[in-house]
Amino acid sequence: MGGSSAGRSFEVLYLGRGLFSGPKMKKDRKKFRWNERKFKNRETKRRQGGVLKHDPLRGSTQAKGIVVEKVGIEAKQPNSGIRKAVKISLIRTGNKLTAFAPGDGAISFIDEHDEVLVEGIGGRMGRSYGDLPGVRFKVIKVNGVSLDEMVRGRKEKPVR
Repeated sequence: MGGSSAGRSFEVLYLGRGLFSGPKMKKDRKKFRWNERKFKNRETKRRQGGVLKHDPLRGSTQAKGIVVEKVGIEAKQPNSGIRKAVKISLIRTGNKLTAFAPGDGAISFIDEHDEVLVEGIGGRMGRSYGDLPGVRFKVIKVNGVSLDEMVRGRKEKPVR
């Protein structure tokens, strides 16, 4: 047997490098992504509709919603304090979710029936962040104006 040890053959890997290697690199990337755990999980979930089915934003990074009510959420142990958040009904999907209002006194700029823009809070793999139980989103704009700018006093809240 020429070159094989114990009946096994070894595949020689030629990775494309150089001037006209674009198509080869693309093909290789497609092939080797299956070795990544995260990609494999995402693929199988996508076929079942899992990831997008359970994501209130349906795969997008940000979404607009209408404020339903203001709520105070108690921080998880060992921290204590009431974190200010808002319950939101998303315009596109109609889903209800809770979003954190970041910043000192930020909740005072948000009223019921305001239109807010929310995005992921940046926790691990889309889960909740820090000591906020069950809160996965944060408010970034209120009526088209950045919440951060309003908290810092640079902009006024628009009157609707």
